[in-house]
Amino acid sequence: MDPAPAPYLIRINGHLGATVLSAFPALASQRHDAQTVLTGLLDRSALYGVLAEIEALGLDLLEIRRLTPEHTSSEPGHRGSR
Repeated sequence: MDPAPAPYLIRINGHLGATVLSAFPALASQRHDAQTVLTGLLDRSALYGVLAEIEALGLDLLEIRRLTPEHTSSEPGHRGSR
């Protein structure tokens, strides 16, 4: 049984263009320095699908983080407000 969707942060090296970002319609994207950060609610199978797409596109995956309600920002060391 697939667990309930959870918020994830996925950090990729480089700036992704609109064409590549279209491969991740369920995720929001932001640029941070020389990286692209994707965030969104994913269940296990959706997460594996995103990871497979990242690999198929040859992207440089830097980080995957399951976010908690207290930690919803993509900036290191920053905590969201309660």
